[in-house]
Amino acid sequence: MIRVLGLDISKSSVSACLLLEKPTSPRQFYYDCKFLKIEANANGIRKLLELSPDVAIMEPTGNNYSKLWGTHLARAGVEVRLAGHKELRSYRANHLALPDKDDDADALALACYYFDYSQDPRRFVQIRDEVIVRIRELVLRLAHLNRVQSPIINRLRQDLAWQFPEVALVQSRRGASGEVPLLWGWLAGERPSRKYDSLYFQTVGLGITATVRHHASRLCNLQSEEFSIEEELSQLLNDSRFEKYRTTFARFGFGPRLSAVIISQIYPIEAFLDADGKPEIRIRSGRNSKKPTKRHLSLRRFQKALGLAPSLESSGDMKKSKVIGGSDLCRKAMWQWVFTRIEPKRSRLDNSIGETLGELLDREKAAGRPVKLVRMKVASRAARLLFRELVK
Repeated sequence: MIRVLGLDISKSSVSACLLLEKPTSPRQFYYDCKFLKIEANANGIRKLLELSPDVAIMEPTGNNYSKLWGTHLARAGVEVRLAGHKELRSYRANHLALPDKDDDADALALACYYFDYSQDPRRFVQIRDEVIVRIRELVLRLAHLNRVQSPIINRLRQDLAWQFPEVALVQSRRGASGEVPLLWGWLAGERPSRKYDSLYFQTVGLGITATVRHHASRLCNLQSEEFSIEEELSQLLNDSRFEKYRTTFARFGFGPRLSAVIISQIYPIEAFLDADGKPEIRIRSGRNSKKPTKRHLSLRRFQKALGLAPSLESSGDMKKSKVIGGSDLCRKAMWQWVFTRIEPKRSRLDNSIGETLGELLDREKAAGRPVKLVRMKVASRAARLLFRELVK
């Protein structure tokens, strides 16, 4: 008899529900069951492992919350599966008819979910191997560092506008071997510069304050951390398993960061294919035409993983399409790639991919369509091309 543990994760605790079989009446079971609340401390982890589950089901509640519990369970030999937020919400309300959402109801729903769908792997969020998990952690850390730096740089430029206006708008970048940007390093006292010494000697500004130097020092620390993360990412991406992926990415002109973001979402590509390793295509009657229509299911799942699968919403005469689900980080990164590698003609890829996407972008812009919509359409087309190249 299998022991299934449903875990609803909070910031510093979990609500746990252990089942040996699915209750015949989940709603009544919800009122009768004594759910466990386990704190995130040594005693709590011991209580969790003493339940001796064979399988634990959780929601993918971010890296920071689920990682603690999932890691301890995995180390104890427990199979850990993740159920998607949207799927669980629908399952809890429509299949189990449980009361309003709370932690205990979620824990029960997670355990029941396993009994109903354990034989269908696609009902669960893909569980990535150790390297992919680490790549994803580093990608998210880089995104965080980028968000942290922007307000610091903005504050610095505002202060320099009256303290040292000659350099207030200078674009200072990190060196290829990891040296902190010259301007910020000079302000923080970490890098000498005769150029800035000379400019400062003649400045019309009112003088650099200690606050600016502290901000510059923070930026240097963040930039150094960023460089060390990029170095580790580079080593991880050199894994022999990613060789064909890197070759394909090179044709698209993806840089190391974008390559890492995409790898973290779509590896292995076989997860999107059928049992024979081919794209899954089904023929169904069209909703309006009633004629046989191809449904490219593998491609659709791939686009959704990248956050680039538009969903149609209609009500009466109103129809609109918008992107729902998938990776927000990946969607933003692809949008930026279109902005920097496809839109500027001087930077456009010199191959069939650049030609196809460039023509689409130019045609859509010439038709007067909103530029944000055009960029997203090009990114979506790029995702379709990427899938076909990876399948090859």
